[in-house]
Amino acid sequence: MMPQLQPQRIPAAGPEREALRERGQFWTPAWVAEAMVAYCLGDGSDELFDPAVGAGAFFLAAKSIAHAQNRTIKLFGAEIDSAALQQAINNGLSQRDLTNVAVKDFVLSAPTRQFPAIVANPPYVRHHRLSLAVKDELRALGLKLIGKSLDGRAGLHIYFLLRGLQSLAPGGRLAFIMPADTCEGVFAGSLWRWLTAHYCLDGVITFTHAATPFPNVDTNPLIFLIRHAKPQAQFRWAQCKQAGSKQLKNWVTAGLKQVSNVEMEVYQRDLAEGVAAGLSRPLNQQPTGEFVLADFASVMRGIATGANEFFFLTRQQAQTLKLPAAMLLRAVGRTRDVPADRITLEVLQQLETSGRPTWLFAPDGRELENFPVPVRKYLAQGQAAGLDQRSLIAQRHPWYKMEVRKAPPFLFAYLGRRNARFIRNLAGVMPLTGFLCVYPSRGDEEFSEKLWQVLQHPDTVANLALVGKTYGSGAIKVEPRALERLPLPQAVVEQAGLTPQPIQTKLFAL
Repeated sequence: MMPQLQPQRIPAAGPEREALRERGQFWTPAWVAEAMVAYCLGDGSDELFDPAVGAGAFFLAAKSIAHAQNRTIKLFGAEIDSAALQQAINNGLSQRDLTNVAVKDFVLSAPTRQFPAIVANPPYVRHHRLSLAVKDELRALGLKLIGKSLDGRAGLHIYFLLRGLQSLAPGGRLAFIMPADTCEGVFAGSLWRWLTAHYCLDGVITFTHAATPFPNVDTNPLIFLIRHAKPQAQFRWAQCKQAGSKQLKNWVTAGLKQVSNVEMEVYQRDLAEGVAAGLSRPLNQQPTGEFVLADFASVMRGIATGANEFFFLTRQQAQTLKLPAAMLLRAVGRTRDVPADRITLEVLQQLETSGRPTWLFAPDGRELENFPVPVRKYLAQGQAAGLDQRSLIAQRHPWYKMEVRKAPPFLFAYLGRRNARFIRNLAGVMPLTGFLCVYPSRGDEEFSEKLWQVLQHPDTVANLALVGKTYGSGAIKVEPRALERLPLPQAVVEQAGLTPQPIQTKLFAL
């Protein structure tokens, strides 16, 4: 009997969960791993390389396929975490299976040869968990591989894909399972223009929420099937609707034929259309109409303090520190602190009563000796704690000078979990980075009320899926420029009586 991959135990919270996020290690279930390996080995290759072996899901799948087809497949790989390889042994792999696995960093120390079949679930380590030194190395690598440095928000998994393609032999096949930000992020345009000009995208596999390979993990996974061959103008797009589906492997083994059934939806798409839509989204979702949010408003992120525990305070903390009222602004930091679609003074009072911070300490850029004594003492505490050395804060001069915003009439929940929404800011609060700021292009109340009618309309909210980055459990994250591209239903705009206006107001300063 062939060994089976044991299900991964994923802690709900705490240090163990944080450690998983730090390493980005989430094991691929067998039903997905077997389909991916079947694609890679579908042309008869007798070698398989996995740049992130982890618990051995793909090696186990390869052994299963080799056993069923009575063929020999040589296993090669890399893994930076030796403890993960012990997990692979616990799952049934032998030391012999791991003979050709190098314990090293695949991205920064790539193999010296190419392979005909490469498969991976690269570690999902987001950019903010990478050190500045590593980020610099990755930017240099991106420049070397594709002739352009990718945006700094590209996570480690993106560079695994680039290295994987570099290590793929001509005619070879690659299957990577990656988060949707691979094709939805701000860097996605540059990445996919380069990739689809040099490689053939055979297929993209998506999953419904019910079928996700990683339950209880905030990611929307996609499988990319790529050949080192002449690019083609079309590709197969599939959506798996049932977890554990045998149809997924059957579809791959049958050559990605355009056949849909109760477990799989499959159709052929034009490459240019798919890349423009983001690859994660189904065909024909773009609505008709001529308006986007940028026609009526501008968007920017909320205030980034760099140290909320120091700058974002409760009333009691501010009073105990004797900070002057002139340097305190009403603020809100978490989307769950605003459960409804309006934030009022009553909401702020409820937050204060519950002990939540609602005051932003916002010193200006004057010299330290020109502040009142209580402020000097508090800033000295922050400096002694090393706050001035934090990456974001160190970019400010002086380090304690807070960003400035005009209070936005509307907020937008930066990361909405099945409740993405616009919020009417009736209390004039300053939002932190848990929100985006939405500024109407005209400052009068009549215009704002008309825009509010459009923003809260269900058809407008539904269009967020067209511009946002999708995560697990229906969560959507929308960046400022993407939100400005939000399509507004023409009928809703016309019903509200809105007409486009030029931007007139200076909205923020650093």
